[in-house]
Amino acid sequence: MTVAVGVLVAVLMVPVALSPAATVPAAEAAVSAHAAGYLALGDSITFGFREGSTVPPPTYTDARSFVGYPEDIGAALGWRVVNAACPGETAASFIDVQAPSNGCERFATGGSAYRSSFPLHVKHRGPQLQYAVGYLRAHPETKLVSLMIGVNDFLACVTTTADHCASEHDEVLGKVSDDVAHILGTIRKSGRYTGQIVVVNYYPLHRANSLNNATLFDNTGVTQLNTAVDHAAIPYDVTVAHGQDAFESAALHSGGDPCVAGLLTQLKDGGCGIHPSAAGQAVLALAVERVVRH
Repeated sequence: MTVAVGVLVAVLMVPVALSPAATVPAAEAAVSAHAAGYLALGDSITFGFREGSTVPPPTYTDARSFVGYPEDIGAALGWRVVNAACPGETAASFIDVQAPSNGCERFATGGSAYRSSFPLHVKHRGPQLQYAVGYLRAHPETKLVSLMIGVNDFLACVTTTADHCASEHDEVLGKVSDDVAHILGTIRKSGRYTGQIVVVNYYPLHRANSLNNATLFDNTGVTQLNTAVDHAAIPYDVTVAHGQDAFESAALHSGGDPCVAGLLTQLKDGGCGIHPSAAGQAVLALAVERVVRH
């Protein structure tokens, strides 16, 4: 059995074999039963997803083999981590499982989706937002919530529009902004959460892939996305972790190329994927840790 996994970027559509493969052990923090809690929300970057053509190949049937920046943060701070992210999640599908997804619930272009084929870090029914509200109501002592969402809305648009989302760009940007505001407002009001929320910004994807419309994902395009998300977050007492700036700083001595800098997944046929490597996840983790209130 194979599944087309296009999380984060549907245009890659990498076939994923379920044969035995080497795995990367999950980071485990030595935390006590009373350690502070951390709820991580988002898409494949938060999940810790790696493309099927990375070396060693990932074991999709074992969610513990995927380590993202939330696990790094938990290990560094001694916090329990609940990672509810889903590869391919859009801001829209985060709210409503029937909304367009980029591989979490479904692919707009067909094919089996991640959630119906492989386990997540946290098993739950319904949309990610519903889970977050229920979790926060049950765990009001939660120390931190992080959210990284929005880029998959553009990637789904790229694969389903004739002009690869060029004319739809502003409309999608506005919809993501509205959805992020809805997500954060619901977490605050329905989730009754008064603790710290950190929005994690994206890094540019254009150097790591051959998207049909790379201008959507270069420095300017990603800055527009990050700015829209950050602006939507302002009314909800949210801190921003500047992932874009952190990646640019880490790649400064590699010609500004995150692939050369080792921040992206390494592909067996050469070059890089678009997801963070262990080093890239560590860079994002540090960006979050810098703004966390202890």
